[in-house]
Formats: sequence, C-alpha cells, structure tokens
Amino acid sequence: MNFSEPCRLSGLLGRISPDGRCLASCVQYRLIVRDASTLQILQLYTCLDQIQYVEWSSDSLFILCAMYKRGIVQVWSLEQPDWHCKIDEGSAGLVASCWSPDGRHILNTTEFHLRITVWSLCTKSVSYIKYPKACQQGIAFTKDGRYMAVAERRDCKDFVSLFVCSDWQLLRHFDTETQDLFGIEWAPNGCVLAVWDTCLEYKILLYSLDGRLLSTYRAYEWFLGIKSIAWSPSSQFLAIGSYDEKVRILNHVTWKKIAEFEHPATVANTKTVVYKEVEKPSAVEMERLSFPPTRALASTLFSTQSKYDISQVPVSFQYIKPVADRANPKMGIGMLAFSPDNCFLATKNDNIPNAVWIWDIQKLKLSVVLEQLCAIQSFQWDPRQPRLAVCTGNSKVYLWSPAGCVSVQVPVEGDFQIVSLCWHPSGDSMALLSKENFCMCYLEREEVK
Repeated sequence: MNFSEPCRLSGLLGRISPDGRCLASCVQYRLIVRDASTLQILQLYTCLDQIQYVEWSSDSLFILCAMYKRGIVQVWSLEQPDWHCKIDEGSAGLVASCWSPDGRHILNTTEFHLRITVWSLCTKSVSYIKYPKACQQGIAFTKDGRYMAVAERRDCKDFVSLFVCSDWQLLRHFDTETQDLFGIEWAPNGCVLAVWDTCLEYKILLYSLDGRLLSTYRAYEWFLGIKSIAWSPSSQFLAIGSYDEKVRILNHVTWKKIAEFEHPATVANTKTVVYKEVEKPSAVEMERLSFPPTRALASTLFSTQSKYDISQVPVSFQYIKPVADRANPKMGIGMLAFSPDNCFLATKNDNIPNAVWIWDIQKLKLSVVLEQLCAIQSFQWDPRQPRLAVCTGNSKVYLWSPAGCVSVQVPVEGDFQIVSLCWHPSGDSMALLSKENFCMCYLEREEVK
C-alpha cells in the first residue's frame, strides 16, 4: 500500500471521475483537475465564488461547480479548457444542482423548492418542473439513465412524477400514500421505486414504473421509523434501517420481510468474529533514532499505531443512550451498504458509534463486527470485490475483507484526520479526505485473495 503526498482541499470536495482518469478537488474558489494516478495537475479553473458542490458528468468530460450563496453554477470542459458555461438563477436562488444521466443537462432546484430548472448545454433550452418537494432525497434517476422520479408536494399532498430523460416528457404522475414523504430511490434494475415516509411514520411504499403500488411495508407504529435504506446491487433485497436499532431485509418477490438484524450492545454468538482495534507501541527501535529524526520516521514515531485483536465472545460494546429531549437523536441505523457481489451488508448503529457490523447475506447472519477506538465517520465498499474501507476521524484507514482485517497508518506529517473516503472505479486506489487535505492510497490488488 502506497500513499501520495497530501494536497489541499476545501469542504471535502474531492471527486474521482467516473472513468477513473482524473480527480477534481476544490480549494476555496479554485477547481483543480489532476491525473488520478500521478496527481499531476492537468487543469486549473477559477470560479466566481467559493465552491460549495462539485460533480462530474457521467462521461467525465464536464465538471459542474455550484455556488449556492450566489445562485450560480459554472460548468467546465476538460476537452476544451477555454469553453465554459455560467448558469445564473438570479433572484430565484439555488439550493441544489446535479447532472442528468446523459451529462448534457443540469437540474437546478431554486430556493424554497419553487421549481426545478432543467438547462440543456447542447440546445441552451430550458424546461421547468413545478412543486418539487423539500426533502432529503427528492430526485432519483434509474441506473440506465432513462427515467427520472421527482417527489412533489401540492395541496398538502405528496406526489411522484416520472419523466423520460431523453426529452423531459412526463410519463406518469401519481399520489403517494405518505404523510410527509422523506425520500425516493430506484432499485438498480430500474423496475421498482421505493418511497418512504418521514421518521414519525414507519412506512415504505414500492411502486412499479407505471405507477402501480406493488406493496406497502410497516414494521411498527408509535415510534420513530425509517432512518436509512439500501438496495442490493442485484435488486433482490431492500435493506431498511430504523430508529429501533434494527435492519429489516425485504425480498423482491413478495416484498415481505425475510430477515431482521438486531444490533445489541453485547454479541454472544461464538460464530461471530469480533475484531477489536487496540493500540500498540511504535515499532521504531531506540538505537535507530537519529536526532533530528527524518520526516518519515518522525511521522511514525509520534503517531499511535494500532492493530486488530480477535476478541473472545461474549463482547460488550460502548453503548450511548440518546438524550430524549433533543432533536435528531443519535440512535438507530444511520449507515448501511451492500457489497458489490451482494454477499455482505455493512451497517452502523448510531447508539454504538464505534462499531461496524458486517452481515452475511447468503446465510442472513452476523458474520463480523469491527470494534474501533474512535467513532465511525464513513465506510465504503470496493466497487470490484467484497472489501470494506473504514475511517474514524484519525490518520488511519482500515480495510476488511473475508481474508481478514488490517489497520494502516497514513504516513503524513501533521494532523490528517480522515473523515471521508471514496474508491477509484477500478478498486486499485482510493481518495482519503480530511477537512483541509486529501491524499491518494494505492493498493496492491494481489493483497486481497
């Protein structure tokens, strides 16, 4: 495993292009495009204000930079560095911006969610979508890029509109049986749309492409409901994470529950492997020390190394009881993600912030728990194989695969607290992001059997 030198970054805005060739990073109002393998600077663009959001087009030829405070989006071309585009929403303001799947249209959501404006880069035409709902996840595209679903709110009722992305014509419009719709997400095969309600009402609805209600699922009433959902890559399973600290798995044939995964404070099953992160003394021998020490040696000397031990079950984890009278309580399943081969599901229970739970989907059982020294900030699966990368806000990156678990210290000077990470599409490297810097981590593919 090799690491690059750290590069400056603002607002965690570091993105690897979909084709894997380039890496875009933002520093205040500057957009820097680098070669993803060498980090050599290819292009440098200057925006009109501090960049608050950045996104690659699907073909990796254009980059969108949104400046929400100014209501402006700027688009830059990699093929023609002199070409650029500026979209000014003016007094309507701007709260969200994203690419359409074809990489030639930009969807801007205006302030107060009055409308979504669809701008064409090719024809310079403009289309409008009225009444978009102000919710966490209100726009969803099918994986093949053919259809778009938009959550809407009008006359105190929730609706979903389905559009054809080729010409933005309305395909279907139907009301949803939700009190206060919170999010929508397509299954990867584009056949089913999941629609779920606010956390005050446990309800998830599954609709077909023609707007038919296929099924409704409710696990319980009179308690905070759904917190997170994830489709399996094969579209066979829908995982629903709830505030009751459980994950429920629905199958795609009957849309009934086939498994319920609990996240207790004590794991007692002897078939579950619990990896516990423990601190270990620095491996540097005192006789080898030279003063002043070299930079690489100093970085190793003064950082706490760690490794994994396998704990004897039963194991009890640090459990945090949420404060009952505070908004947005730290409780329930806040993160969940399927591995690319559908074999594993990684979850995090916010009541046990230092643990990642890895479930075997074929056996529908808990396989592994990673117990970290610090709270989990982010985790993400390798896009090519069942290998999970985890970061906990320190200068280490943690990798788990069925072969085992490893903790790696990033050899960087100073304070490098990794709070987010993103894999390269090839799975051979990943970008490690801190609040002020990022670095690339290059992996040997042969390491993981």
